[in-house]
Amino acid sequence: MPWEQIGAVLAVLVIVFVAGNLWFHFVEAILSQLKKWRFKNKKPTAWHTLPSEQEREGNEDG
Repeated sequence: MPWEQIGAVLAVLVIVFVAGNLWFHFVEAILSQLKKWRFKNKKPTAWHTLPSEQEREGNEDG
């Protein structure tokens, strides 16, 4: 393959990569705005539960 074709293929791949990255961030921004709009009055839930202060004090042996 001549160098011009290799350069053209690489240029096309870079363009596809950049367009995909821009599309991904565009869609993510729209989804985050929709989530913010739809769930603006709800508190975010914790993905884990922490022990209460009493449980932590009771488990300490020091």
